[in-house]
Amino acid sequence: MVLEIKNVSKEFGSFTAVNSLSFVIPENEMFGFLGGNGAGKTTTFRMILGLLEPTRGEIHWNGEKIDYSKSSKIGYLPEERGLYPKLKVKDQIVYLARLRGMDKAAALRELEYWLDRFKVPEYLNKKVEELSKGNQQKIQVIAAIIHKPELLILDEPFSGLDPVNVELLKDAVMELKAKGTTIVFSSHRMEHVEELCENLCIMHKGSPVVHGALKEIKRSFGKKNLSIHADFDLSFLKDFPGVVKAKPVTEGVILQITGEEAAEGILKDIVKKGFIRKFEIEEPSLNDIFIEKVGAAYE
Repeated sequence: MVLEIKNVSKEFGSFTAVNSLSFVIPENEMFGFLGGNGAGKTTTFRMILGLLEPTRGEIHWNGEKIDYSKSSKIGYLPEERGLYPKLKVKDQIVYLARLRGMDKAAALRELEYWLDRFKVPEYLNKKVEELSKGNQQKIQVIAAIIHKPELLILDEPFSGLDPVNVELLKDAVMELKAKGTTIVFSSHRMEHVEELCENLCIMHKGSPVVHGALKEIKRSFGKKNLSIHADFDLSFLKDFPGVVKAKPVTEGVILQITGEEAAEGILKDIVKKGFIRKFEIEEPSLNDIFIEKVGAAYE
């Protein structure tokens, strides 16, 4: 089922939250949706879900508008969490699953499966308020995926999770994708998007500033990173021809350069100065591209 967003804008009085946004997400794809605070990501998610009506433009899923009749096919993890603290995990998830059309036995089976997957089977009969923030996050994720949605929207799914639990959640998301779920997710962590998504959109102040396949975005960026570790001072390279940016690190320097010709010139110059332990050209990271396009690092 294809998700299509066509010239969508959302205005609140004189404030434009989303401005002329268009993209298509094919079936069974993981799509990254990035942007700083106030970029318009959550507003877009709410319009996709039919919780907000666009001021202009159209949103279609498999050629139709999304409404409450399709809620059994959609999963949503909002950025602001919303579990009932006094309810037991079992009662809460079964209740939410039944709202999505599941029967109690099937919901319990799925819940036990996911609690095992997330390595917390002992939480079945615990109250949500007894769990740590990270473990509450796992329960919230289970609530979004228990009914095996065809479309899953994850708003900052990794926030509040330690590295071990991030890997558990990433594996779960990859499993859902492998079984045919279309996934749209936002994340503050660029490396997660690089690892999981083939296509992405970067938003800034309500407008898309970068959109397309990750490989093509990196290729068209036109710059590369060069990492050098050496036993002599490399600070002079910041003024070297072809160097756009220089960042000192403990063992040397990371340069942003205009291309491979610049790297060749640098190597010729430094090879006679002393021992070089590392000289490695890398593709630009998504973080580099984001900072250039949006003008600020994620906080």
